[in-house]
Amino acid sequence: MKTVKPLLIIVAVIAVLGWAVMTIMNNKKKSEEETQIVSQTNESVAVNIARIKYEFINTEYTANGTLIPFQELMFPSEISGKIVKIFVDEGSSVRIGQTLAIVRGDQRSVNLTAAQAVYQNALTDNQRYENAFRTGGVTQQQLDASRLNLKNAKAQLDLAQINVGDTHIKATINGIVNARYVEPGSVVSPGTQLFDIVNVSTLKLKAEVDESLVTTLKLGDEVKVTASVFPDKEFFGKITFIAPKASSSMNFPVEIQISNHSENLLKAGMYCTATFTSSTKDKKQNIMVIPREAFVGGLKNNQVFVVKNGVAYLTKIVSGRNFGDKIEVLGGLKNGDAVVTSGQINVSDGVKVKIIK
Repeated sequence: MKTVKPLLIIVAVIAVLGWAVMTIMNNKKKSEEETQIVSQTNESVAVNIARIKYEFINTEYTANGTLIPFQELMFPSEISGKIVKIFVDEGSSVRIGQTLAIVRGDQRSVNLTAAQAVYQNALTDNQRYENAFRTGGVTQQQLDASRLNLKNAKAQLDLAQINVGDTHIKATINGIVNARYVEPGSVVSPGTQLFDIVNVSTLKLKAEVDESLVTTLKLGDEVKVTASVFPDKEFFGKITFIAPKASSSMNFPVEIQISNHSENLLKAGMYCTATFTSSTKDKKQNIMVIPREAFVGGLKNNQVFVVKNGVAYLTKIVSGRNFGDKIEVLGGLKNGDAVVTSGQINVSDGVKVKIIK
């Protein structure tokens, strides 16, 4: 009896161990099956899609900028002296050649009188030498020296006249005196700022446009311009410059020349908006477009995920004009194609996807 009892205990222990092993194996198998089911479920990445289609898009493009004068001159003095007269004030309209101020030029006047006397004397001497040479009274060398003296005297006279002329400070552009920095009695030297003259009969608007638009623009194109201070008025200008190189913002500077109205409504420094229209007559065109958010890694990569039969394929496309939240498609896609618009971060080329929207 003592031998049977330990044997029963051993059998019981073995049975318990066997049951425990069987339970563990069954649980493992069940866990693997569940994992496989989850894995199969997770093979498909949930994404949103949009269908490529044609839409009537407003092809107008707007860009903002600030007006600058057609011409602006910071007018400096070229000579030294005291201002004796000023003929213009801030706001005065001036024309090319108009005298703005006079600098006292007593010494220059004296130099001019002396130069005139020297020139007249040299002229008289030269005439005598010319007459004497014909009769053999002077040599060729003496005549040549007389002619040289006459040329030098004429050069000194011209210089004296220029110096006297410099005392009359004259406008070199048409425009309006925007600022006056001197008063009668002011002593100036070369480089002293006298006036600030601006020509606003024509203004320039500098704006920057997207690379997709710049290829459609050409010099001479008419552009509508509106000023924020005149919301009900429209002005028109022409493109006079298109930059051959993009700025640091990857946009292209464009310059628009605008003829100001007779009343000079527009002022330099005003904030304006330029509206660029398509070369076609219709502002709205039927264009194949794609949502902006469909692009993988930004617009410049020109890549999207196209969904076919539940699989996402990374596709290279050719994009065109930028219309804000929609981008023109020029190639690589066809009408009705489905592209992923969200969830791209979890998608790679050839991955199965589950369409939510």
